[in-house]
Amino acid sequence: MTRTLSLPDAAGLPLWRRPTTLLFLMAVAMPLAFATWSALLNNFVIEAAGFTGVEIGWLHTVREIPGLLAVGVLLFLLVIREQVMAALMLILLGSATAVTAWFPSFGGLLWVTLISSIGFHYFESCNQSLQLQWLTKAEAPRVLGKLVAAGSTASLVAYGLIVLCWKTFDLSYNFVFLASGGICAAIAIFALLAYPRFEAPHKQRKSIVLRRRYWLYYLFEMLNGARRQIFVVFAAFMMVERFGYGVEAVTALMLVTFVANMVTAPSIGRFVARFGEQKAMLIEFTGLFAVFVGYGCLYWFNLPGWVAAGLYVANNIFFAISFSHKTYFQKIADPSDMATSAALSFTINHIAAVFLPAGLGYIWATSPDWVFILAAAIAFTQILLSLLVPRNPSAGNETRLRELRGPGAMAVPAE
Repeated sequence: MTRTLSLPDAAGLPLWRRPTTLLFLMAVAMPLAFATWSALLNNFVIEAAGFTGVEIGWLHTVREIPGLLAVGVLLFLLVIREQVMAALMLILLGSATAVTAWFPSFGGLLWVTLISSIGFHYFESCNQSLQLQWLTKAEAPRVLGKLVAAGSTASLVAYGLIVLCWKTFDLSYNFVFLASGGICAAIAIFALLAYPRFEAPHKQRKSIVLRRRYWLYYLFEMLNGARRQIFVVFAAFMMVERFGYGVEAVTALMLVTFVANMVTAPSIGRFVARFGEQKAMLIEFTGLFAVFVGYGCLYWFNLPGWVAAGLYVANNIFFAISFSHKTYFQKIADPSDMATSAALSFTINHIAAVFLPAGLGYIWATSPDWVFILAAAIAFTQILLSLLVPRNPSAGNETRLRELRGPGAMAVPAE
């Protein structure tokens, strides 16, 4: 029978069996499947299924439905531990990724994408909650930065192998999908069987809790989902459609991106720990605003493909700062709200993400520049909202509105 240990007791385990090590193991496993799928997807759907912007929009709309329903993970958590749920969803993600090439049609890709997306989004919901429960507020920014670097390293290895071996060994989509998904599933099975069940100090609520004092965090999540979805769906697709990037070129671009994240993420974690979440958010959103305006300029001034490649890398570097949103929430939230809020934030994050890809796919067919300008407008809105983040956020000090109203203003009750 699997042991259950408190976090203080787990500190006496060998290093490889501690909770933080398990977080690193899962941070490595997920990108092996998801990043490889992302690298091959645009070329695969165009070559094997003849996708246009319309079909890719619908594919990503279907992919985001489980994200919108991520709050449903709370039903599973009534009978399954989050730690176990995370491992099972990794197995589902890896297995679905492994068989992607077996369904080279619009309908087949919709179904396999839906299944892999359930695994991805439910894993991410549990994983985010476990990170905030298992890490202290003091260590969270630095460790989260290292977790981002670990995931980037895993993606780097996967992308490097694709770039080096794709033509050298005449690899097929089927082989690469099988290998990457299979390794992810195998790591998840090991994580499920080799680790004790870790008990966080605060018992988590299993019901849906929507708190008024978290409103700024919820708004950030909704806008993050809308803006990021535009990038995920259309940025790499543009590289293939407009500039003719092949598998090796797209993968090499992603490889450069993850090298940059691997190098910068630990420094970003130290920056957040020292200077706070607001400064990190201002840098993130200002950079993203400039990136999406740059994407619009690609069409207005007919700029070359290397400019698009640079913007792609820059976007991902700025996006790496986004774990400051997690640490902001960790500081303002009730410790027992981590599980329910992680699931709820994923649902909020996907409100726009479910509807945008399909609708924007039709706009893309005639005016792709306007798709990116919409993303720039979202980033500019987030710049303004980040000015409301306090220098030292905490429960009762969630936003700067109290300061702006004056010293006599009352704090919003923690309902």
